Amino acid sequence: MTDEKLELGVIVTIMASVDKAEPAMAKVANLGLPTCQVAWQGENSLEDGKRLRAAADTCGITITTLWTHPPGRTVWNFVEGPTTIGLVPRATRQERIPAFQNAARVAAAIGVESITTHVGFIPENPTDEDYLGTVEALKTIVATCAEEGIEFWFETGQETPVTLLRTIEDIGADNVGINLDPANLLMYGKGNPLDAVDVFGQYVRGLHAKDGDYPTSGMRLGPEKPLGEGRVNFPVLIPKLKALGFRGAVTIEREISGPQQIADIKRAIEVLTPLC
Repeated sequence: MTDEKLELGVIVTIMASVDKAEPAMAKVANLGLPTCQVAWQGENSLEDGKRLRAAADTCGITITTLWTHPPGRTVWNFVEGPTTIGLVPRATRQERIPAFQNAARVAAAIGVESITTHVGFIPENPTDEDYLGTVEALKTIVATCAEEGIEFWFETGQETPVTLLRTIEDIGADNVGINLDPANLLMYGKGNPLDAVDVFGQYVRGLHAKDGDYPTSGMRLGPEKPLGEGRVNFPVLIPKLKALGFRGAVTIEREISGPQQIADIKRAIEVLTPLC
C-alpha cells in the first residue's frame, strides 16, 4: 500500500437546465473540497455541459464522473424498483440506451472521464432473458464510452457483488469500472461492503462515502445514516481499497438537504481526512 493521499469530494445534483451549476460548484469550493461527482437530472445537452465545465473551472473543481439519470420514472424501493430502475426493465431499456450514449458524448466533450449510473436489479441467473438483454444494452453503451475515450462505472446497490462481477466479465471491455457505494450494498441488503471488495475490488474506480444499515422491512430500503453511524466501517474499507490499488476520489454523499446536510458533510470530512 502506498502513502499517496486520496482526494475528497462531494456529490452535487444539478437539473437539466444547469441553472444550479454555479452555486453547486461554489458549494463544493466552500467546503474546501477539490473534486465532485455531478448527478445530472434530465437531458444532458452539450450547451449545458459547457456551462457546467465553466462553473467547475471557475471554482477549481475536478468533476470525477457524470452521474447519469435515465429518462422516465424511477422508484427507489423494493416494490417498484425492479421495474423502474436502470437498464434492466424491458419496457424502458431501449429508450434509455441513447440517453446514456448522449451522456457519454457530453461527458467526453467537457473533459469528464466517466459516466456512472445504477443499472438496476440485475438478475442473478445468467441465463435470464433480462440479464442477457441488459448485458447487450450495456455493451452498446460501453462501446460508445470507449469511442469517446471515457469509462462506464456501475453504481453498486441493487445487484449482488457476484452478479456485478459476472456482468462486468460478460461485457468484456477494459473501460468498465465500479463506483462503490458501500451504504447501498447494506441498504438494499445485497452484501457487506468489506466482503464485496473481496469479490470485485479490482474494478473499483470511485467511492461514495455514504453510510447506512440493513433493511428491517421487506418493502423498504435500510436507512441512510451520517457517516460513522452506520455499518460501513470506513477505517477498514479505505485501507483495504488502497491496498488493492484504488487511487480514485472519495466522494461524500448525504441524502438529505439543508443545514444538517452541510453539518454532516463537514463531520464526514473530519472523519475521512486521516483515512485518505
